[in-house]
Amino acid sequence: MRFRHSWVLAIALVGTNIQTTRAQEGLTPGQIEKPSDSQQPSMRGMQMPACAEANKRVMQHDHDSMAMLPEDFVQYTLSHTGSGTSAQPVSTPAPMLMTMKGSWMLMFHANVFILDEQQSSPRGGDKFFSTNWFMPMAQRKLGQGVFTTRVMLSLEPATVANRRYPLLFQQGETAFGVPIADGQHPHDFIMELAVLYDLKLGEKSLLSFYFAPTGDPAIGPAAYAHRASASENPVGTLGHHQEDSTHIADDVVTVGFTHGIARVEASGFHGREPDEFRWGIDQGKIDSWSTRLTMEPGKNWSGQYSYARIASPEALFPGEDQERMTASVMYNRPFHEGSWANTLLWGRTRSLQDNSIFNSYTFESTARFRARNHLWTRIESAQRSNELILGESPLPPGLRRASGRRSRVPATSSVLGPSEVTG
Repeated sequence: MRFRHSWVLAIALVGTNIQTTRAQEGLTPGQIEKPSDSQQPSMRGMQMPACAEANKRVMQHDHDSMAMLPEDFVQYTLSHTGSGTSAQPVSTPAPMLMTMKGSWMLMFHANVFILDEQQSSPRGGDKFFSTNWFMPMAQRKLGQGVFTTRVMLSLEPATVANRRYPLLFQQGETAFGVPIADGQHPHDFIMELAVLYDLKLGEKSLLSFYFAPTGDPAIGPAAYAHRASASENPVGTLGHHQEDSTHIADDVVTVGFTHGIARVEASGFHGREPDEFRWGIDQGKIDSWSTRLTMEPGKNWSGQYSYARIASPEALFPGEDQERMTASVMYNRPFHEGSWANTLLWGRTRSLQDNSIFNSYTFESTARFRARNHLWTRIESAQRSNELILGESPLPPGLRRASGRRSRVPATSSVLGPSEVTG
């Protein structure tokens, strides 16, 4: 099996902290409307973005950037800056625009890439496209807890033509009714629509609730689009459908309990992955479940293990339910004018119909230095099924993915350079 080999020219658009390819950079102090102490709702003993006493510690100036820096895992959980209820190391910066409107703390961050991809393989393709997401959120004190609402949008249904972009050896979901091979589907326009409520139970304990018509259940680490270690990565990972494809799921309900350095969560959700018509919201009954244990032994470390039973995730195999397991370790090292974020991730799916098993392994690392420069790399190994050999054509009647040979695909990607466009 050949190594994946492609050229990608990625330009990140930087504007209003569009957490663009500048990943850990964001906004200028002049863009921040600093709230007065009297405006900010605060809970006794609670550190959150909307608390006056916390703001002095939660925000850090780094030349022209501002990032939220919680002090502990409970504070980090309250910030809700990732996908769903997932966690990264407490020290991971989350640059964003922030302002107060009455009792509300309003926040915004995003990521936009413009790409010209040219692949040097007979299987590859060329394409000019954009991957992107935008996430506004609002937070305030409500009763004895903190209420957060969050929306995550993507224009990829418009900026990725023909319902997919080239990605050698990738597979999963469909385009125009046939399997996608050597390509990645775009995100949905509505990637997340969620409300969250956190209730403080003492200094080190937090009870959390998450409700989302479209959202991210408690499976895996933060989705690749949100991971600091993948912030310079403009395309999907090859292990996406073993590791974090559930980050856009329907009718998600999650309950979590955080105490000290540990959090345990349980989710119910609709298991079918989104259809290829990316502008709408897909819905269905809650027929799948997951659970996740997250540990944060220090500000720079985070680890998780998750297990899920997913009902009929793929439209091409409606009778197949899946078992999914993931485990990951994250390390983030802050330093002057930068940081170094790393993720080591394993994902595994097992068909409950025929016991076919697919594993994937991902290592990714992003170093930000001198404020606006980045060095990023990713190394992957992922098992593929016989659908990849068939290519983008209708499946033969009665095809089972366990029939035929599975292949393991190694892949590496890297980029070095500044990640800001000025003019």
